[in-house]
Amino acid sequence: MAKQSLLVGCGAGFSGDRVDAPGPVVRTLAARGGPACLMLETLAERTLALAQLRRLESLEAGYEPLLARLLAPVLGTCLDRGIRIVTNAGAANPAGAARRVQELARELGLRPPRVAVVAGDDLSGAEHAGLLAAAFGGERRPVSANAYLGAEAIAKAWDAGADLIVTGRVADPSLAVGPAMAQHGWSETDWDRLGRATMAGHLLECGAQVTGGYFADPGFKDVPELAKVGFPVARIDAEGDCVIGKADATGGCVTEATVKEQLLYEVHDPAAYLTPDVTADITQACVTETGPDLVALDGVRGHERPCTLKVTAFFEGGWFAEGEISYAGPGAEARARLAADILASRLPHLRLRADLIGVTSLFGDDAGRLLAATPVGDARDVRLRVAAAHADLEAARRLGEEVTALYTCGPAGGGGVRTSIRPRLTTASCFLPREAVHARFEWAD
Repeated sequence: MAKQSLLVGCGAGFSGDRVDAPGPVVRTLAARGGPACLMLETLAERTLALAQLRRLESLEAGYEPLLARLLAPVLGTCLDRGIRIVTNAGAANPAGAARRVQELARELGLRPPRVAVVAGDDLSGAEHAGLLAAAFGGERRPVSANAYLGAEAIAKAWDAGADLIVTGRVADPSLAVGPAMAQHGWSETDWDRLGRATMAGHLLECGAQVTGGYFADPGFKDVPELAKVGFPVARIDAEGDCVIGKADATGGCVTEATVKEQLLYEVHDPAAYLTPDVTADITQACVTETGPDLVALDGVRGHERPCTLKVTAFFEGGWFAEGEISYAGPGAEARARLAADILASRLPHLRLRADLIGVTSLFGDDAGRLLAATPVGDARDVRLRVAAAHADLEAARRLGEEVTALYTCGPAGGGGVRTSIRPRLTTASCFLPREAVHARFEWAD
């Protein structure tokens, strides 16, 4: 007898996503019945760097700050209805996240969940020191390093009966591939099926991006009820093909266009989308609307996975300082530019980046060439944002002090000053042999 398709609903697409999003997704999974999984994707390179900083401050920190708020409204339903939860909210501290889930279940009066922790991504120990030194140079010692794991440990935890699986750094699509791999009994070399499931996970991983959120552009690409945008739900069959829709009774839309945009998102080579599980090939993919807010994806192929794993390392980067001040009315843009020039003159020890929000601020232009090349205009509502990084805390603090002094030291009419300073991590990536990384799962208790 053919196994039932797996329903995977995504209730979070990044750290900071809406905490009320999992509710409609779980209600939809429960109403449709059958094997189901709630996927919470909350991790990115920047997110992991911030998590590492929090872990340096407290050994119990370093996981997704919104974890309890995401889970509290739905954990009871998931445990009662057999809806498994898979999340990378563990970030820099998966074991700490697992303990928080167990604590949350006690607070809510729920049965103790079986929580599995996927380990092996943290390469900060002595075992990998030599490999990292060779990859990054012996003089650069990382604060931490994390490998992008795949789906295998997730699948094993699923097979072992975990109610909730917490990971650190895994490839985003693997959060869906692992449950599908276990549900359908695929092997780790079933390349076509793994490739198809990978692209299903890719459609899900950014939450509301595929249901109209990142798609919306008024007058050009209109999306209904965007304030109530629903998060995606995919049905993944035994061949890995999927039909993607969204949570019931929600806004947004799922169309050929929304799916195509997300399918191509962050894919550098459509013939070779590299993940730890498979090399996915979407050059022959077919996207077809099968009903209202339902789109089928098929035609995806899979090829042998890479023999290496990507590793992201974090290095101490000194201090990052920012300051902002607003100017309005006639001559506002000229006054904001003058303020930037004053700061540059008074802070020669800092390499400043100055942006005029509302004029030019969106591009990677740390050298300031774009601002210098843009003629002075007549913008009447401008916010100057200045930032700098420096190894010395006191040197970096000067930026906030000088921005604050602009209140009365000129130019005229500045207001709404905000300043901040925080420790900074820099990142670099490399590839290590797959056999050097040992992925596994452990029970939280």
